Amino acid sequence: MNLLVESMSEQEIIEKVLGGEKQFYEIIIRRYNPYLYKVGRSYNYNHEDTQDLMQDTYIDAYKNLAQFENKSNFKTWLIRIMLNNCYRKKEKFSYKNEFAMDNVNENAQPVFNSSGNNTGKHILNRELGNVLEESLANIPEDYRLVFSLREMNGLSVSETAKLLTISESNVKVRLNRAKAMLRTELEKLYTQEDLFEFNLKYCNPFTERVMDMINKL
Repeated sequence: MNLLVESMSEQEIIEKVLGGEKQFYEIIIRRYNPYLYKVGRSYNYNHEDTQDLMQDTYIDAYKNLAQFENKSNFKTWLIRIMLNNCYRKKEKFSYKNEFAMDNVNENAQPVFNSSGNNTGKHILNRELGNVLEESLANIPEDYRLVFSLREMNGLSVSETAKLLTISESNVKVRLNRAKAMLRTELEKLYTQEDLFEFNLKYCNPFTERVMDMINKL
């Protein structure tokens, strides 16, 4: 895919795919692999299970592409499908009731502070990513998901609330709690882009696998 093709909007891609040009669906897969991967991993699924859930999500999205309404955000629509697949996989586990809400500290510093040019803070490697992954795994699921959607996938408070069917206030509360749990180990050490990236090593074979399945539909 050339740069011109890769810069196509989701609506343009959808129109191409619905018109029978399935090969354009590869752009969607490559474009959203990192987002879906973060959701699955934040749900505490391992790498293999996350890939399976991503595959199911792309297949589901492809089958329902004609039903996508351009009124909504495509990324949000796709993440909602991924979340639904994650929910179904863990439906035997009941969600814990929310504890009494803490006061929201509107002046709290963000966990990820990109200010400054300290070279040391930019020397990141995979081991640091593993530390983050292990730290997030110890956070209760409700908070981990909010953290993933808001901090790692860049969704708004409103979008996150709708996806998780909770209030916007609860989104803020859970995000603050998640940040507090992570702050000691992670404060000012990471940028959002370095978290759970579905890098080229995995992206190429995964994309080829999903496209093989798409082409057989």
